[in-house]
Parts: sequence; C-alpha cells; structure tokens
Amino acid sequence: MNSQITITSTPARPLWPALVNGAKCRCPNCEQGKLFDGFLKVADTCTNCGEDYSHQRADDAPPYFTIFIVGHIVIPLLIWAEITFRPSLTIHMLIWIPITIAMSLAFLRPIKGVIVALQWANYMHGFDPNSESDFPEKA
Repeated sequence: MNSQITITSTPARPLWPALVNGAKCRCPNCEQGKLFDGFLKVADTCTNCGEDYSHQRADDAPPYFTIFIVGHIVIPLLIWAEITFRPSLTIHMLIWIPITIAMSLAFLRPIKGVIVALQWANYMHGFDPNSESDFPEKA
C-alpha cells in the first residue's frame, strides 16, 4: 500500500488588515468590494475582485460576541448610574433599553464582517482552495 500525501503551501494572508477591512464591511482580499448584500447577508462574491464568500460560516458567533461586548459596556454604566443618581426603574428602562438596542445594531454588522474576514485570513470553511469541501457530496 503506497499512498502519497501532497501538501501544497498557501500564501499567508495578513490577519490584522483583513480584520480591519471586515470591520469596515469591505472585502478582506481586495479592500475595495462590499462584503454584504444587505444588513447582515454576506455577498456571495466580492463585487470588485470576485472572492467567493458563499461558503462562509459565521453562524451564531456575531450575535454572541455582540451580546458579550454590549453587555460589558452597558451593565457597568447602568450600575454606575444606579449608584450615582438612583433613578426610577422607568428612567432606567427609557435610557438603557434604547441604548442596548442601538449598540447591538451598530456592532452586529462589523462583528460579522470581522468573523468572515477571520475565516478568510485563516483559510477556514472553504476559503482554502486546497481543502476538501465542507459539504462533501453524497455518493
């Protein structure tokens, strides 16, 4: 039994520039094309360089990180406001619910862009031209 494994090297992709471009909702490859087709729908391909995004798998990571970040900003501010000013519950609700919703909507899209750019930079989930498909066809 003589089996050979061929390893082909792929060029390193710069991580930090890709993450910055992802946060700007730009293509991590060419830095020019749009990463999204809608508010959260990732484009199938880059409008500028043609990079294929159809196999990206951001899934539940962007909402998780958004909740994590927004919670770590809002909760300390809420506690500080309660200790310092002691506003009524109605005032808390009128302040913190809209702030939480606005921050979540503002952070969700850039965080999803960063997740997709991270996958691209690390050749994950189909971004590696030398790997097998994530969804192999059944025989």
